[in-house]
Amino acid sequence: MGNDYKKLVRSRRNRTICGVCGGIGEYLNVDPTLVRLVWLLCSLSSCGTGLIIYVVASLLIPEENDIVG
Repeated sequence: MGNDYKKLVRSRRNRTICGVCGGIGEYLNVDPTLVRLVWLLCSLSSCGTGLIIYVVASLLIPEENDIVG
């Protein structure tokens, strides 16, 4: 039995700023541009709270090559 589950990581290929939206897009198997648009709309409608969440996510979610195993 192998590890067939996916891990949420920041993307190195689909990176615009820190790779958070690209990583979420790869994890959910959707276009990262769609994730970026949804994130932008949520950030604008919440008076910038999405920006704070993005910064926290970029600090908590490991980068793609930092995962061992």
